[in-house]
Amino acid sequence: MSVRRVVPDIHADSAESMARSRDFYGLMGLEEVMHRGWVMTLASPSNPTAQISFLTEERTAPVVPDLSVEVEDVDAVYADVVASGAEILRELRDEEWGVRRFFVRDPNGRVVNVLGHRP
Repeated sequence: MSVRRVVPDIHADSAESMARSRDFYGLMGLEEVMHRGWVMTLASPSNPTAQISFLTEERTAPVVPDLSVEVEDVDAVYADVVASGAEILRELRDEEWGVRRFFVRDPNGRVVNVLGHRP
């Protein structure tokens, strides 16, 4: 199984908090690459897999994740995770912005957003 990237997800209190975070992390060279109002992702222009996301809420799932893991084959990972008996917090489904994802709780209680980009 191939992991493409791991992204920390930070719960932001407001749109203003996200803007302040964008400005702060911009000082380190990160640039806004996605903004949907409730979620914003910053990335390094020289290494686009170096990312951090900020969420004021999670509009399509019951909780804000702690981190996101992009994998090569999200369906295969979902099958393995379900078979392991791990707690699924949100079933596998396609999102309107081009990803297929599910949420699972890790052994430390952290919520992981496991995703793959649809072709």
